[in-house]
Amino acid sequence: MNRDPLNPSLALPPQDISTDVLREKYLKHGETDAAALFDRVARALASVEAPDKQAHFEALFRRNLEAGAIGAGRIMSAAGAGIQATLINCFVQPVGDCIQGRDEAGFPGIYEALREAAETMRRGGGVGYDFSRIRPRGARVKGTASTASGPCSYINVFDQSCATVESAGARRGAQMGVLRIDHPDVLEFITAKRTPGRWNNFNVSVGVSDAFMQAVANDQPWDLVHAAHPGEALCAAGAHQHDDGQWVYRTLPARELWDTIMRSAYDFAEPGILFLDQIQRDNNLRAIEAITATNPCGEQPLPPYGCCDLGPVILTRFVRHPFGHGGLPAFDFAAFAESVALQVRALDNVLDLTHWPLPEQAREAQAKRRIGVGFTGLGNALTLLGRRYDAPEGRAMAARIAEAMRDAAYGASVALAQEKGAFPALDVATYLEAGTFASRLPAELQQAIRTHGIRNSHLLSIAPTGTVSLAFADNASNGIEPAFSWTYTRKKREADGSQRSYEVQDHAWRLFRHLNGPDAPLSEAFVTALEMGANDHIAMMEAVQPFVDTAISKTVNVPADCPYGDFKDLYLSAWRAGLKGLATYRPNSILGAVLEVTPAEPKATSLPTPTPLVDPMRTVIESRPKGALDAVAEKIEYWTHEGQKTLYIIVSFLPVPTADGLGTVDRAIEFFMPVGQSGESQQWITSSMRMLSLAARGGFLERALSDMRKVAWDRGPVRLGQRVREDGTRVPLWHDSEVAAIAYAVQNILERRANGGATVLAATSAAPLPPTTMAGRKCPECGAHAVIRKDGCEYCTACGHIGACG
Repeated sequence: MNRDPLNPSLALPPQDISTDVLREKYLKHGETDAAALFDRVARALASVEAPDKQAHFEALFRRNLEAGAIGAGRIMSAAGAGIQATLINCFVQPVGDCIQGRDEAGFPGIYEALREAAETMRRGGGVGYDFSRIRPRGARVKGTASTASGPCSYINVFDQSCATVESAGARRGAQMGVLRIDHPDVLEFITAKRTPGRWNNFNVSVGVSDAFMQAVANDQPWDLVHAAHPGEALCAAGAHQHDDGQWVYRTLPARELWDTIMRSAYDFAEPGILFLDQIQRDNNLRAIEAITATNPCGEQPLPPYGCCDLGPVILTRFVRHPFGHGGLPAFDFAAFAESVALQVRALDNVLDLTHWPLPEQAREAQAKRRIGVGFTGLGNALTLLGRRYDAPEGRAMAARIAEAMRDAAYGASVALAQEKGAFPALDVATYLEAGTFASRLPAELQQAIRTHGIRNSHLLSIAPTGTVSLAFADNASNGIEPAFSWTYTRKKREADGSQRSYEVQDHAWRLFRHLNGPDAPLSEAFVTALEMGANDHIAMMEAVQPFVDTAISKTVNVPADCPYGDFKDLYLSAWRAGLKGLATYRPNSILGAVLEVTPAEPKATSLPTPTPLVDPMRTVIESRPKGALDAVAEKIEYWTHEGQKTLYIIVSFLPVPTADGLGTVDRAIEFFMPVGQSGESQQWITSSMRMLSLAARGGFLERALSDMRKVAWDRGPVRLGQRVREDGTRVPLWHDSEVAAIAYAVQNILERRANGGATVLAATSAAPLPPTTMAGRKCPECGAHAVIRKDGCEYCTACGHIGACG
């Protein structure tokens, strides 16, 4: 173990959470620890260098990985693994205004875009789309003498496609849907996710212009427009054509539209906002490309077929003498700059190493060579340095770190251009023209670009780090975020059905306790995301964004009792501050509530009668009782010809009187498989769960399970469970189909429940949540209604489960 006296965090043994996530998400066959993984990744990154230099750069990349310059999830998982998966986390996919082929502007038709997106997700990439080109609902479709159904109807199709496509490495592809603020269907888009279950596989954002924001500020009317000719009904209702050829479908007060967006964001945490004009103004390549969408987490505004080639640097590794241990705390800017410079080369190599799902993506990447060096652990690094995240000195240090990263990255890219050549699309005059990000670089860097060119058009991106932080950074704070909580309990269900709980600790908190003892009072620098005001979050983005050439993925946590008026002002403040977008999260009862179990009221007893006893398991239950129910969640692991598969099944129980009326017995009445937890489409399982729920309430559950056990298919047997021979030996149990295997698993759940062997996941009273638990969607790991979107990732505030990240 490395025991660097300047950085005692390296002496900390790994937490269980880090070991678990590393094993489950990143280690490949034969790898037992991070060292083996680093060997694989470094070897892969160096393989595209000249043969006589590969050993040299493999050693450099290996040392830099150890130092904290890691790749994003796709790189750490797939580099050198020998699978046809992309090393790129996310892409932007263009969508045109036609069904097939390409539209008049050369954009792929809707179903061609759907095919391209499916191939991208199958290879492991998330996808962002701008649907604004699609003609509005009610527009004229000349070729078929009909009217259009609008972009929202097609987003339904993209959403279902995502739910049925298995991503490489069993990672479901995340999606971002964008619609411009002047699109005639924007109101339907804004309110679509108010319908439960709609667009579950999408984040959504509205693309907002400066003109609209000015209209809001000045209380002016706003036109909803499109190039497509409106249908007869719309023309009769007043649709008319502008002098510029655009058709005005409707005019409404800008503030009314803005209020609709804000109400949805306040109650449903979506849509997010993208400030498109600021994105385009700052774009180094604004002369040759138009950006109208981002990747699913928002940190990469990208042109059509653009990609996210990301790699964060763990900032806590560069803090010397943390908490004043052994000297004054300091940030090692020299070592950090050296690490960033080498990270530029590593990510540039990824562009030549990766498998590209589509040739258009490869051509776009090779022409511009976008990469995204970033950082993670900013909140923890500031704490180690003794600076509060929500104080001016904390923001000043964050800005210094971001500036150092910018200068090191751009300098390294210029040097790389001298060695390997500049990116082919470079035009120095427009690249450095007034207003672009590059025009604000130090004079010496601008001159170097004029002289030598630059290897990469864009170099910086602050992305969410989710499981990467858990696996490789000892649960350091995520990306640009402050710490969310200092400790929490993670509940994990083991393969044998038992449940294990263990404490997960924030890295800075853990190191402080390691250095100062368990009872030392925390320093003033310890402040969590929920202890600071929303404006403090925005102020940090404002401090760092000027030094980042793409964007920052950050969720502004807003307290549940935040007044609506104050909430609206956050977005106006973000626009005035020159930010490129904003996403907020405010916990509330609409997004989800804590499971509550109301004890069943005892029924009045009466004198025994000679009527026959009624089997409580076979009576008909007309409808599901109101309120929450006791439930168990089981992790089911089985094997098919495709390999190991995992899913979770949740069974809810209702206490019903026994036949003799002297007690109660638990009766299963509802079966559910959480969506988004499996690598492939499980629609047949969802249908089976619904059928079992109906059978359970109808009193014929046993027969339904028996019938499922008889289902066979032609794809080979399925292994789940064991059977015991007469001599006592155990052998694997095989089933004729996945349907049969699932039925067997359900039977086991019911048997264990009847024998008192299952663990109830629902709360047994209406006790309030712990301070760091927030209401949200249901967690597939622990079953609590506590999954929120934090830093672009699904995060369970009850058990710490990390779900999909963009």
